[in-house]
Amino acid sequence: MKVALAQLNYIIGDFEGNAEKIIQNINRGKNEGADLVIFSELSVTGYYPHDLLEKKEFIQKAEDTVRKIAASCHGIAAIIGAPRINKRERGKKLYNSAFFISDGKVQSTHNKTLLPTYDVFDEYRHFEPNQNFNVVDFKGEKIAITICEDLWDEQPTANEFGKDKLYQTSPMEKLSLLNPDFVVNISASPFSYNQESWRKDILITKAQKYNVPVLYVNQVGAQTELVFDGGSVWIDKKGEIIKELKYFNEDFLIFDTQNPGEKLVQKEADYIEKIHDALVVGIRDYFKKMGFKSATLGLSGGIDSAVTAVLAVRALGAENVRVLLMPSKYSSDHSLNDARELADNLGIQYDVVNIQTAVDSFEKELAPLFKGKAPDITEENIQARARGIYVMALSNKFGHILLNTTNKSESAVGYGTLYGDMNGGLAVLGDVYKMDVYRLSRFMNKDGEVIPENTIVKPPSAELRPDQKDTDSLPEYEDLDKILFNFIELNKSPKEIVALGYEEEVVRKVIRMVNMNEYKRFQAAPILRVSSKAFGFGRKIPLVACY
Repeated sequence: MKVALAQLNYIIGDFEGNAEKIIQNINRGKNEGADLVIFSELSVTGYYPHDLLEKKEFIQKAEDTVRKIAASCHGIAAIIGAPRINKRERGKKLYNSAFFISDGKVQSTHNKTLLPTYDVFDEYRHFEPNQNFNVVDFKGEKIAITICEDLWDEQPTANEFGKDKLYQTSPMEKLSLLNPDFVVNISASPFSYNQESWRKDILITKAQKYNVPVLYVNQVGAQTELVFDGGSVWIDKKGEIIKELKYFNEDFLIFDTQNPGEKLVQKEADYIEKIHDALVVGIRDYFKKMGFKSATLGLSGGIDSAVTAVLAVRALGAENVRVLLMPSKYSSDHSLNDARELADNLGIQYDVVNIQTAVDSFEKELAPLFKGKAPDITEENIQARARGIYVMALSNKFGHILLNTTNKSESAVGYGTLYGDMNGGLAVLGDVYKMDVYRLSRFMNKDGEVIPENTIVKPPSAELRPDQKDTDSLPEYEDLDKILFNFIELNKSPKEIVALGYEEEVVRKVIRMVNMNEYKRFQAAPILRVSSKAFGFGRKIPLVACY
């Protein structure tokens, strides 16, 4: 059988656009001799629609779109993903389904069994689990159709719960009894730099365990905070990857399941390169799918704004990025020069606005209220909020979307000013620890200096008071990041982290800062997710709690 893998980029709720893209690829498969074209999970609606699934008109459009796609499917078969109404009297109102279509109509449906509720996933909120298992007889072969988690039953985490069973039922155990010739898995699996290899290992393990080839189709592109990396694969029953599609790009491939030909395996990229590519896709799709065109940000001469600017240019083009340099009396000359040099290297428009006059005015008007009080963080925050006012004014006047430049390390410990440097429509580095920001800068300079060397090597500073350094308030970032990773991603306790060799006082201070600043993160811009535990949807912590 000749099978086509259609790895595409969808838009949530764009039924017409998604249908057009699916139908075009069905026709392409037919014209190129394919018997079956396979698309990803919820390809009709885009993944994940969240509470749009509770709107009757949304489900009606999904049903109409499935029928429209099926009506165009003649002389070839296809597998598409969409919600389906549960007509039973009990249970949730919908199924997360795969539709097998041919001869102009839906021939069979296959519902998702294992509905994830961990991290960013909340499918059990909307969908009823499947209870029926069958295979499709097509072209003399039996096809088991599964949806994402149905192919695995272990929780994808690296913490102490990582080896525990997440689900009681294994769909593959039941489907294997039907002796399928190969397994199709349609998926919407978002990128995570510290889990990407786990996903591939699971596919290989399942192929070997059940002695059956696995055909996995993922989607690409970004949906707000989620970035999908593609990487669709055909794995033979021995667990060997025979065909692998591109990462972070749409792709289309046809091969014969009995004679797949030469191996096609993508070159393994370093995790920093993957993060880079994911962030570029995340910015590009956020702007494109929201109908935005141009971006702005405050360029300080520091590493975070520099890396964000480079990513913005690579996603949107230099002509669509405009930055604002906003020095104060505490800004060093080299910071301003570094910012100018970067802007010149990138070929982007920049303007310089000195915030000191505005800051002085604020302090003058507030002086009667603050009489007898020594300067403290209040005055530092005034500077940050003054910068926020200027850059938001530029955003409003010219229709630019402000990119937030806060990294994950700073966000974790609350090292940022609400309504100041936390402003923005999208947080680009909010899931990237500080040391990885430095690694990104080195990767960006691998073919020649883009980010000035001085920006990379100088000690990080907010420059809100004389001779200020980040380490005045925080541990060295190399230690801070490791403590944070163990606490946030690996969910380790303070005691366990101390046992790794860190000072107990430092560990408890860091964790206290993380817990105390949840209210700030609750008000922050949406964050592009590149790890297994990003702030936002995937980490739901009470704002008020004694812990």
